Amino acid sequence: MAMASFRTPPFLRDRQKTHIPARNPHCATAFSDIDLDAPGRQTGFLHIPHSPHDDAWGTVPIPMAVLANGAGPTIILEGGNHGDEYEGQIVLGELIRDLPLECIRGRLIVMPSLNAPASQAGLRTSPQDGRNLNRTFPGDHAGTITEQIAAYVSDELFSRGDAFLSLHSGGSSLDIIPSALVQPANDAAHTQRNLDAVLAFGAPFNVLLNTLGDARTSVAAAVAAGLTCVSTEMAGRGTVTDTALALCRAGALRVLVHWGVLDEAHARQSATPPAPLFRVAGSKAYVIATDRGVFEAYHRHGEPVQAGQPAGRIHQTHDPRRAPIELVYGASGVVYAKRHPGIVVPGNVCCVVASPD
Repeated sequence: MAMASFRTPPFLRDRQKTHIPARNPHCATAFSDIDLDAPGRQTGFLHIPHSPHDDAWGTVPIPMAVLANGAGPTIILEGGNHGDEYEGQIVLGELIRDLPLECIRGRLIVMPSLNAPASQAGLRTSPQDGRNLNRTFPGDHAGTITEQIAAYVSDELFSRGDAFLSLHSGGSSLDIIPSALVQPANDAAHTQRNLDAVLAFGAPFNVLLNTLGDARTSVAAAVAAGLTCVSTEMAGRGTVTDTALALCRAGALRVLVHWGVLDEAHARQSATPPAPLFRVAGSKAYVIATDRGVFEAYHRHGEPVQAGQPAGRIHQTHDPRRAPIELVYGASGVVYAKRHPGIVVPGNVCCVVASPD
């Protein structure tokens, strides 16, 4: 058998692991049937004790796996942070089952359906507590089910990790150009590592993320812990898109090769030319509904638009006597994301504009 060929990722030399102190650690009750630090292929569950009306001494099981072989980086892989985003859940399940252990140098800790209650229900938020996991980090060990999931990831996984791949899609309410996202860090070198990894993923569209100061996402928490990060948005509309799924499969392998944990010979897809980098430049990039009705978008994904240009209109289908309300773009660039489905209420995002960086 030919000797496997691996890269040596520079972030292993540059980064010091950061342990995040647990919130209410004396109240932590989550447990796993997997030894995170043992070699080999393990599949099982994170269990969070739960005592609802119909299950006095039960748990909420969260699927997880560890694939570990020899010395090397530790990569955390997340899918199903939102339950109605499916490409990442499918791809990470395939990696758990099919990735040959001998092609790995280091460790993959895989959470394919991190918000398992939401994934089983096909919802963005958890039916257990109504919480959005990606607005809950770093979590609380003494909190709700969703808060406890976030606390486990923040304290038990990020403290072990070198890099983090978070596979998202647009979910049921957005239709987004398949893309990879750069999470800025306070340190320029850290931001550059994130950018390099995003380019290695090989999406046709790359975006420098602007979360409007929201630090409660899993990627923001991972960056705060010092991990190199890639996040994605794989289409959306609450369904599985074949082209986005193919991109997700190939991109996950490419970024694992880039991070030095996967044998270069195992990557089934060749390198792709770097795609342009865009920026979602703050609040003006978002076209927000001002009224209730049905939104009609004027432009297609990727179409150039200008600040002040009409973006679409909200039809008052409940009262045909009223004229439609027209919305305008606040920034120039291209249409990156659009509302799905058509019904909107005040505060819904109707469109998002990404500007060339």
